[in-house]
Amino acid sequence: MHRNALSALIEAIDNREAVALVTVTSGEGAFAQAVGRNAVVRPDLDAGLEVDLGLGTWNAPVLRDARLAVEGKKHKHLNYEQDGGRFSVFVEVQPRPPHLIIAGAGHIAVPLASIAKTCEFLVTVIDDRPQYAHTARFPTADRVVAGPFRQTLVDLRQGKEDLDNDTYVVLVTRGHQYDIDCLLELLDDPLAYLGMIGSRRRIRAVFELLEKEQAIPASKFDRVRAPIGIDIGAITPAEIAVCIMAEIICILREGPLPGLSEQIQQERIERRIRAQASVGERSEG
Repeated sequence: MHRNALSALIEAIDNREAVALVTVTSGEGAFAQAVGRNAVVRPDLDAGLEVDLGLGTWNAPVLRDARLAVEGKKHKHLNYEQDGGRFSVFVEVQPRPPHLIIAGAGHIAVPLASIAKTCEFLVTVIDDRPQYAHTARFPTADRVVAGPFRQTLVDLRQGKEDLDNDTYVVLVTRGHQYDIDCLLELLDDPLAYLGMIGSRRRIRAVFELLEKEQAIPASKFDRVRAPIGIDIGAITPAEIAVCIMAEIICILREGPLPGLSEQIQQERIERRIRAQASVGERSEG
């Protein structure tokens, strides 16, 4: 690998950027001289315009295909052919590292932060209690922030850490009011995952409160994974952390296992359908 490409990869890791290393792995005819060439490509169009893989007029199409691979977060082995010969490239994608934000620094957050870091997530823990939100309690976390939940989320969005489709948020706060603060701030963000701990009764109470007092459409809560996690019969804080992380990894890797939230989500949808049908019947009458 060329030194410039290596430097670009290291810089991308440091800046939490998605990139791909594109390498010409084979070539025949006019493309034989390009074998072994590589370049780092970013998903935005302008970042790779000056990259030259020695492929002539095929340079731009290959870079476009490489950017699509970066967007899809999957490696690609691509083959091309024309009258002047054929060649292959391997697109090795280095996606942005997933970022887990844990809202609440209680007894479940401690093992969850540790497990997430072992799974190579960036980990941020937030809590409004400085006696809980400190680095001594979360030595493996990348960031621990003591401050009001909602304002801290606003600060994260405005700072370097975007609340985007590489971000996973777990709400394990100590009470309804803090869950509500977080949900009000997060419901419209394009998060990869938004999960909330609690009993079905607590979850239903939170959702109904927000529907009535904040006029939030009920359908918006369908994306909230609540109850959180995959049902493994977890009891202890560490076991609950495992079931939460299992669901997050399932979402990340597009796995098949249903989470605990699936049933309650279906129940909410069915209640809305029945309510709408009832309104329609009364209107017809």
